[in-house]
Amino acid sequence: MSNGTHTDEASQITLTRTIDANIADVFAAWTDPALIEQWQADEAELDAFEGGEYTFTTFGDDEDPEDHVVSGEILQFVENEKLVMSWVHRDSEDEEAEELIFVLDIAFTSVGADQTQVTLTERGLAHADPESRIFSIEAWSAALEHLAEVME
Repeated sequence: MSNGTHTDEASQITLTRTIDANIADVFAAWTDPALIEQWQADEAELDAFEGGEYTFTTFGDDEDPEDHVVSGEILQFVENEKLVMSWVHRDSEDEEAEELIFVLDIAFTSVGADQTQVTLTERGLAHADPESRIFSIEAWSAALEHLAEVME
């Protein structure tokens, strides 16, 4: 299991993680709503094909009572190889609220029969400040760690 972070520029973050599971299972964890709900969201809807749409909802809790919803479109879908998604997060239910828009490019590479390297690149507008960039890096690192725990 290895873990790497590369920050190319202000508008891009790249994380790499090797997961102890075969490539088909790891790809399914990103594209099957029932599996997504085990590691990334409390509720997931996803049309697993190019041009399909998705919505992921994470419920609020005592610390942060607001639900967080991310939605977008599947821009590229190559089974067991690549998944590219628009990633739109609105800060609140207010229609006037600012949206955070990124593109997630997830590449899957087999590293033997039972290991998969996942390279996640988040690109888009530059983060407004260093804190939001650090938050994004930490959030994706934690998500990949949780995925690894579920898969292993």
